[in-house]
Amino acid sequence: MTERFPAPEQGLIVTHFLTVRDVRVSREFYADVFGGHVVLAENPATVRVANTWIIMNPGGGPTPDKPDVTLTAPEPGDPVSAFLNVRVADIAEFHAQARAKGAEFLTEPQDRGAEVRCYLRDPDGYLIEIGQTTGLLTR
Repeated sequence: MTERFPAPEQGLIVTHFLTVRDVRVSREFYADVFGGHVVLAENPATVRVANTWIIMNPGGGPTPDKPDVTLTAPEPGDPVSAFLNVRVADIAEFHAQARAKGAEFLTEPQDRGAEVRCYLRDPDGYLIEIGQTTGLLTR
């Protein structure tokens, strides 16, 4: 598998696709806040973040390979049915660095016993959990 683009030579890999309103803004968010590497600037924008890729493109209507499917970015107040789950080694350090880069968190990191976690939203409103596993490792 190439290190530049998610194209496995065998087997499979999993990427995450996000429908975004502004490709440049979203691409820069994932590259800056998460230290990602921009693999493709657009069509689709692809950012490698740690051991995964975030793929971003504007929404659109059905296509022959996905009939009856319309892709749209979430609207404020939409229910959340899925979110990114990012595990970090040091949540206090990540939280401080991400805030310094303009990330806005819903709350400060909170100790939940098995983990310390907090949430933020990306420019399109996608929910992202940031967590540091703690007590779960001692069970």
